This record gives sequence, C-alpha cells and structure tokens, in this order.
Amino acid sequence: MIEIENITKRYGDEEVVKDVSFVVEPRTITAVVGTSGSGKTTLLRMINRLVEPTSGVIKLDGRDNRDVPAYELRRHIGYAIQGNGLFPHRTVAQNIATVPDLLGWDKARIAARVGELLELFQLDPATFGPRYPRELSGGQQQRVGVARALAAEPNVLLMDEPFGALDPVIRAKAQEDILAINKRFGTTIILVTHDMEEAILLGDRIAVMDEGKLIQYATPAQILKKPATPFVETLVGAGDRAFRLLSLNQIRDAVEPGTAKGPALPAAATQRDALAELLWSGREALPVEADGKRIGRVTVQGLVKRAARPA
Repeated sequence: MIEIENITKRYGDEEVVKDVSFVVEPRTITAVVGTSGSGKTTLLRMINRLVEPTSGVIKLDGRDNRDVPAYELRRHIGYAIQGNGLFPHRTVAQNIATVPDLLGWDKARIAARVGELLELFQLDPATFGPRYPRELSGGQQQRVGVARALAAEPNVLLMDEPFGALDPVIRAKAQEDILAINKRFGTTIILVTHDMEEAILLGDRIAVMDEGKLIQYATPAQILKKPATPFVETLVGAGDRAFRLLSLNQIRDAVEPGTAKGPALPAAATQRDALAELLWSGREALPVEADGKRIGRVTVQGLVKRAARPA
C-alpha cells in the first residue's frame, strides 16, 4: 500500500504540488493524469525520492519512505521512463541485470530472471539478450526498459509517460504488457500519462491533477459518469464520454434475446468494441458467444441506447 499524505513541493515561491493525499491499494494500477505542468511527474518522483517533498509524508506498506536511504529505496522500486534510458554500451541482458547485480544476486539467479522477463515480453533470450539497444526497435527498447525496472522483483513500479514516443500499434501492445505484469506479479503500478484513454484502459483508479492539486481520485467509471469539475469533464471529453463508458462493460451485460448471422463476438469483449465492429461491418446485430455457445445477440440500437443513458 502506498499512502500519500498532504504532500507539497515548493520551488522557491512556487508550489508545484499542493497538499495532495490519496491511497494506492496493493496490486492495483493507478493512473495519474493531467496537463503539462500539473505536478504529476513531480509527485511520482517524490515516491522514490528523486525529488524530496517540502512537507507531507509518503508511506510504503506503513513505513515512511524517508526512513530508508534513498539509494536503497530506489533499488526496490521499479522506475520506467519515456525513452527507456537504456545504457547504450551494455547488452540487453546486462541492462536488465543492472539492479539485481547491485543487490548482489548470484549469476544463476540473475540469468533466470533476465530470461523470465525477456520471455514475458516475447523477446527470445538467446536472440535479444546479447544485442545492444541500438539494434532494437523503439518498441523493443521500451519493453526492455520496463523489464529492467522489474528485474529486482519490486512490489512497486513507477512509470512516467513510458509509451509517449511509441506509435499506436506498439503502444497498444505495451499497454497489454502492463496489464499482464500487474496480473502475473501482483505489482502495484503508478503510471503518469497525459492520455485519458490510456488512463481509462489501464487504471483501477485515476488521479486527476491540475495546477498541482488533486482534483479527483476515483475509478474510471466514476470519473466518466460524474466528473468532479468542468476541467475533469473537458479532460475526459464531454462529447464522447458516454461512448467511453461502453469500454468499461462487457458485451455479456448487453446481450439481447434473438439470433443473428455471422461470426460471434466473445461475451468478454467490451461493449465499445462490439459497437465498433457493428458500425465497421455495417451490421445491425451480431451473435454473442460464451463457453462455445451462442447466448444471444447485440445490436447497434441497444448499444447506442446504453451509451445515451444518463449517469
């Protein structure tokens, strides 16, 4: 658990983070979102003490992060940034092994962990381990950067705009990787992003910041249904906010009785995905399947009505 209590950061007379408090539950993903200069990166860096707060307390599992030497604290908190920050003169395997080596792990344990992480990110250890960062694509470099952040088995992973420079296809795969990491390792993840779509997709909770203040801290559904301020409403996009709500619910909740022709959609797919497929194919209805059996159908009319429902 990460407890952020009344954190403030001043640079001279300017307060860049202003009395922020919220709690991040273990094994969850929290997305911190806001415009440039809102204080989100400064807040993130205060967790691993790359920046020291002017006032307030940050606790990790009940312990004040200032009770641990900063260098030791950082060895146990993964940190991934935009542009990956890989060491160009070290191989992929050596990059990933950086922190475990500093912690004194034996060679066999390090090699096993490097192999495990490369396989997790679908990078063959024999092929990619000996390569240098310059020999990788941008997406591969970013995945290696995240693997390095996870190498020492941290309970907490901090991510600062990690996918900002990636193209949409590679970015989508990187987002899938983050969800897989959270599910497989139970890692508590705090992700800074300026992209509300990304925050909605990845976050169990979203912290919205503006001018150094925490404006709203809630689940994606709560933020979409009841934005706390006009700023939050603008950030989530008032025009398509209703349709974004469809991305939070599965098709199984929108199934109607009846049949439809064509390939079936899985019941676990999102309602937004179903509506996109219907509109793209020009169909009015598509069948829905669960456990190998067709359980009904979804329709354009039904999904549009759901999107239009008042919060």
